[in-house]
Amino acid sequence: MQPVRGNIVFITGASSGIGAATALTFAQQGARLLLCARRIQRLEAMREELLSAGAEAIHLFQLDVRDRAAVNQAIADLPDEWTAVDILVNNAGLARGMGKMHENDPDDWDEMIDTNVKGLLYVTRAIVPGMVARKRGHVVNMGSTATYNTYANGGVYCASKAAEKSISEGLKIDLLGTPVRVTTIDPGMVETEFSKVRFHGDEATAAKVYQNITPLTGEDIADAILWAVTRPAHVNIHTIVLTTIDQGNAYYFHRHTGATTR
Repeated sequence: MQPVRGNIVFITGASSGIGAATALTFAQQGARLLLCARRIQRLEAMREELLSAGAEAIHLFQLDVRDRAAVNQAIADLPDEWTAVDILVNNAGLARGMGKMHENDPDDWDEMIDTNVKGLLYVTRAIVPGMVARKRGHVVNMGSTATYNTYANGGVYCASKAAEKSISEGLKIDLLGTPVRVTTIDPGMVETEFSKVRFHGDEATAAKVYQNITPLTGEDIADAILWAVTRPAHVNIHTIVLTTIDQGNAYYFHRHTGATTR
């Protein structure tokens, strides 16, 4: 097991959900946390908990990964002691809307593609050259079971996650001959703010997604990320697919009749 104590771990979209859980998991391992999100106040509110959990140091900054110029500027402006990123977790991503493609709001398409695909590329392009030069690094990209099964009313989101899979595979091929590793994490149903965001803040509709199902948690995904990056240096975990026991794939679920679930 490779220790991550003292490593710089850069997590995008770290202000909630899987990103926040991943930050806490790496804090408990003594990592140095480089965290960004659009909601800087959320990040600031996490600082003391992360330090108390064991983070060696923390640097926070506001960033919308959809803005290529902002991404490049933010990375260029990092203090010298934060530039040598060891682990990049491209977590920033979202789904918007749940309707038929020919009836959807194109603004929702733009937000998903700009965040899940282009934002992933912008951050990767800004960070990976330094990893190659230092001969050290690991890129973890957040995918989804939606990569494998396109479901009704989610075609554009599924397409964005299929793109993530191709980007991860292509990056790994392009990095052959270097020690830089690439992993994609493909979770199924995880109970975070994901559905609330998808339904534009409609909490009642979002809650129905998890009704009578025991979903994964952000901590489950963070644990998988930690496992992947702590394998021996010669081992590359290409893909981890994980779901709740109540999920078969992106559209088959078992809902507990009459059961009380969280």
